[in-house]
Amino acid sequence: MLATIPLAVIAVGGCRTEASAALGAGSPEACATGDAGREPLPNSPNVIIVLTDDQGYSDVGVFGAQGFTTPNLDRLATEGVKLTNFYVGAPICSPSRAALMTGSYPIRVGLTDVLKPGSPIGLNPQEVTIAELLKSVGYATAAIGKWHLGDAKIFLPTRQGFDEYFGLPYSNDMTPLPLLENEDVIEESPDLSQLTKRYTEKALDFITRNQQNRFFLYLAHTMPHIPIAASDEFKGKSARGLYGDVIMEIDWSVGQILAKLDELGIANKTLVVFASDNGPWLLYGNHAGSARPLREGKFTTFEGGQRVPGIVRWPDQIEANRVSAEVVTAMDLLPTIAAITGAALPTCTIDGRNVLPILESSPGDTSPPTTMYFYAGPELQAVRAGQWKLHLPHSYNTVTEPGMEGDPGQEASRDIPMSLFDLDADPGETTDLSEQHPDVVSELMGTAAAFDADLKKHARLPGRF
Repeated sequence: MLATIPLAVIAVGGCRTEASAALGAGSPEACATGDAGREPLPNSPNVIIVLTDDQGYSDVGVFGAQGFTTPNLDRLATEGVKLTNFYVGAPICSPSRAALMTGSYPIRVGLTDVLKPGSPIGLNPQEVTIAELLKSVGYATAAIGKWHLGDAKIFLPTRQGFDEYFGLPYSNDMTPLPLLENEDVIEESPDLSQLTKRYTEKALDFITRNQQNRFFLYLAHTMPHIPIAASDEFKGKSARGLYGDVIMEIDWSVGQILAKLDELGIANKTLVVFASDNGPWLLYGNHAGSARPLREGKFTTFEGGQRVPGIVRWPDQIEANRVSAEVVTAMDLLPTIAAITGAALPTCTIDGRNVLPILESSPGDTSPPTTMYFYAGPELQAVRAGQWKLHLPHSYNTVTEPGMEGDPGQEASRDIPMSLFDLDADPGETTDLSEQHPDVVSELMGTAAAFDADLKKHARLPGRF
């Protein structure tokens, strides 16, 4: 069952206080929604974010999928922009989702590791989520699927700006596994093979009920995180086996949503974003995806761990059938959504930036360049600026023998020395160019050290009992 610690008393940074008081009272910087009650901009769209779990970079047709097809995701890309350098904020679940929801690096909001069931830690309720941002300009909001930002009631989506919630509070390989409706447990150990369909039905219902309103739907699929499962209609459908079946069912789900938007005549009024939360869990072999041609996968700060398939569609606003190689991150979604809706940004520091000019490819207009920092837990392991990515010396695990049919394989620890890669020419991070470009190494080392020190100095506290 979910944690049943009374809500009356919570510990914040070692202090005990009333639940209604600010959880971030001991943080270096307070965070709040800016200018609540604003009117949205006249052309503000509905917003739908579809997030999958552990889906690899090449696990979409237009990104090079093999053994299965994704016609609906391919359609989404054809009608929008395919982002070939889309990054998430971390190579694991909870930190990555915290980054997406808050527009901040996980370490800035105090969530650097996967949260386990019953953890006393969660996303601080003082952090401003995309849902809270959009509620401030009158949007209806719903979260459907996996949350994984805290399973105690004070950390659930309904306490973080969402009007409605239906889904699992954490990963499907954790126990106990409750299915929640808002804040109530409605089932224990639900049939995993039915989750994609059930999530889709809930999503369609929310869209239909709010077709006359502006709405935000966050649909975070449980799949293809292990243990994977597909409904009978999709079992055996792909040449890739069960993993391919699972992705094809997720693609079907996206198709159902696009069809509903068309049916209701609101497709042109809806911004749709698709991405994965991190790279594939390669340890599980044929039950895991592929990050081809990128190096490694989940848990690592190589490209395969944090570069994921990214697609954005907003008819009449974003040019169709376009490919962008500009660096865009999940953290950029919050400030970009703020810009297109007229919502005020949070009062605290965030790390994302408005990338609407990149999405629109506005002539003569560009977003400010970004430097991407790659953290594993609290450790800064790499930095990317332009074509260059510098790995600082660190250890990582690599798969030595992939697992089969849901069983994990074998892995071993490896060390990477200071290494510089040209990602434009070498996205697989195979050829170290640090000796040929010592000036680049020196510059990136200085940039990384300065950012890391400043970020940790101003990091905010997580929510904590």
